[in-house]
Amino acid sequence: MELRELGKTGLKITPLGLGLAEISRQDRMGGDVSAASRVLHEALDNGINFLDTAACYGDTEGLIGEVVSHRRDEYVLATKAGHAVGDAPDESWTPETIEHSIDRSLRLLQTDYVDIVQLHSCDVEVLERGDVIDAAVRAREAGKTRFVSFSGDNEAAKWAVRSGIFATLQTSYNVTEQHARTKGLFDMAEEADMGVILKRPVANGAWWKDESPYPYADEYFRRSQLMKAEGPFEHDLDDKVRLVTGFALAEPAVTTIITGTHNVDHLKSNIDLVSNHLPIPDDTVRELHERFEQVEDDWRQLT
Repeated sequence: MELRELGKTGLKITPLGLGLAEISRQDRMGGDVSAASRVLHEALDNGINFLDTAACYGDTEGLIGEVVSHRRDEYVLATKAGHAVGDAPDESWTPETIEHSIDRSLRLLQTDYVDIVQLHSCDVEVLERGDVIDAAVRAREAGKTRFVSFSGDNEAAKWAVRSGIFATLQTSYNVTEQHARTKGLFDMAEEADMGVILKRPVANGAWWKDESPYPYADEYFRRSQLMKAEGPFEHDLDDKVRLVTGFALAEPAVTTIITGTHNVDHLKSNIDLVSNHLPIPDDTVRELHERFEQVEDDWRQLT
């Protein structure tokens, strides 16, 4: 798989990254460490070199540490901080919680540093206060992380880009959520030379389903139905997974997309798709842009 530069960080990562909330869900539903091990090793063995996790993703950090910490030089590691989890000494979004969260992540991940710490889905007021940013910067200065970044959407994401503080941006973008493009966030990130990491790039599977796959995807499913109700697409693709994946990676500002799975066969399929079956036609991308703009009525991404 090709490598792309992640903005001004100098890091080179694959266009397909691995989002790791899913392996924690699998473990909590009765799976075992071997299930997480298969996914993680399969990803690394097939060239994926970007792993994205978070302190609030259950026991995911501990699974990563247990399973692939001995392969630490093979992957760029990003985590997220801000929420009070585990034995956190304070409420969410305090400097003490940020410091505790980063130290806890390092311990669970069994590493001396992470490449990226992302402040995770806080609002503008938290960012403007500045104390949690200062805590993350102190962690960078102490060598606990190489870069401080932001993960979020809407006005908070724009504030983070404008600030000039953060090295990368993780934000939502998919067929049914195109505001990062239509409202100028991608243009701002490109101008700032920020690497862009996409979360929810396949709209939680809602685009190709006959009903919402689970409650979190309800809004994406509703939007997909509105977009499709306007009539057939002239430049549609039979392979809907290829369509939504190719759409996300067609955005010039994007460095990588993160998708999650606890199924090794799904992972292999994703790797093959990104490596061998993209890009999708420009006409398909253009038509999806136009359809979104045609029916969009100030939809708001829920972080």
